[in-house]
Amino acid sequence: MNILFATSEAHPLIKTGGLADVSGSLPRALKAAKQEVRLVLPAYPAAISAAGKLKLESDIVLAGSHTPVRLLQGWLPGSRVRLYLVDSPQHFARPGGPYQDDAGKEWPDNAARFALFARAVSAIAMNRAGLDWRPDLVHCNDWQTGLVPALLACRAQRPATLFTIHNLAYQGLFDWDTFTGLKLPQEWWSSERLEFHDQFSFIKGGLVYADWINTVSPTYAREIRTAAFGCGLEGLLQYRQDRLSGILNGADYRVWNPAKDKLLAQTYSARTLERKRANKQALQRAFGLPERAGFPLLGHVGRLVDQKGLDLVIELIPQLIQRRLQLVVLGSGQPELEQGLRAAARQYPEQIGVRIEYDEQLAHLLEAGSDLFLMPSRFEPCGLNQIYSLRYGTPPIVRHTGGMADTVIDATDEHLAAGSANGFVFDEMSGEALLAAVDRALGCYGQSQQWTQLQRAGMASDFSWPRSADDYLALYQRLLDDPVEHPDCRRRGVRNVQAEAVF
Repeated sequence: MNILFATSEAHPLIKTGGLADVSGSLPRALKAAKQEVRLVLPAYPAAISAAGKLKLESDIVLAGSHTPVRLLQGWLPGSRVRLYLVDSPQHFARPGGPYQDDAGKEWPDNAARFALFARAVSAIAMNRAGLDWRPDLVHCNDWQTGLVPALLACRAQRPATLFTIHNLAYQGLFDWDTFTGLKLPQEWWSSERLEFHDQFSFIKGGLVYADWINTVSPTYAREIRTAAFGCGLEGLLQYRQDRLSGILNGADYRVWNPAKDKLLAQTYSARTLERKRANKQALQRAFGLPERAGFPLLGHVGRLVDQKGLDLVIELIPQLIQRRLQLVVLGSGQPELEQGLRAAARQYPEQIGVRIEYDEQLAHLLEAGSDLFLMPSRFEPCGLNQIYSLRYGTPPIVRHTGGMADTVIDATDEHLAAGSANGFVFDEMSGEALLAAVDRALGCYGQSQQWTQLQRAGMASDFSWPRSADDYLALYQRLLDDPVEHPDCRRRGVRNVQAEAVF
């Protein structure tokens, strides 16, 4: 198959979260399965720098840009995946991250930036970008690519479209004035199309117009059809449930493998778990904590946002301190959570270490050096850190939601006896439930034989990308075998209107 994989970030070019890990790993796995997959993302300065050698492939004239947009071609570093960077300096050549400036504020022109990106992806998809190549399928990811299925829906001889939801909470919502400035079809401002509570919704472009919708775990695919997790879109997702499914994200074990991880103080395996202690000592030093081998060390790395449940952790600090443990947290996000964690570290400097930043090497060390990984998320579409923790012999403490429910097997007496337990799971989103799970974990930590069994069960878990890639290939083939036509496309004139909107 010819596959165009469209994303707003991909590791190692640029990363803000799990989307980048998926976008850097899944195309590699598809390529290894002998598919012709090509990756396209915006030409941020960081991506251009990380990509290495690039050549100008073509210039594209697109609505939304005063000058032709350059298409740069190279290779995803360390792979044979062909890479395209959409180079429009007025939209992407700026400091800061892909969505926010250095101060953490959303770029005010994000709608224009990702509308232009969607038009560029659509031009490539229709072989209108000077590449002499046409994909069979376009795989779009999250709201930043949500307009692509909408722009392609009524094109003659178009490729199939798959839209993957990585996190439904981020929807790309903009006001009427922004919508009119994008020069998109006016009929899209409708609740049956891309209007959402008097706002223009990028993500609805994918949910309404894609041939198939999937998300990054089977449990999350069920959850988002409910009011508790649907973010107001549960009705639309229920309507499209016959074309909605979940495929669990994979882990790139070439990168996340404690036996070969060059970012660790000491490599180790399930047979040499005693070597893990060197990483605990290095982690304690990195966070300025005393090297107390007998204290269980809990770790967390990720975005400091409400979704991740760090407010519960802050609430429980006095009780956690009484349990003679240490806690390290790496990440950045909401100011109130950052301040709460910093205050706790100042109050308990020998038991709590906090680094408000993201550091890839330190993230690897935290996975290896922690005794337990703390992940009390309110919701978690898939979650990758609990999967990494399992491979590193660091049993995770998680809430039963999303991909965590699909990957972590609770250390109940029954599961421990069967040898299948690999972590600790709680249900209720409350401090009491989280603390009870921590106490169960600490009790198990004190039993060396049981603890080693738990670690080895996690390390034996297989959540590798080749398995997930096989599921994606089966889904791609299903789309090609069973194409759909959106009701809009049966009406006269829509095809010409959308053609003008794309090009």
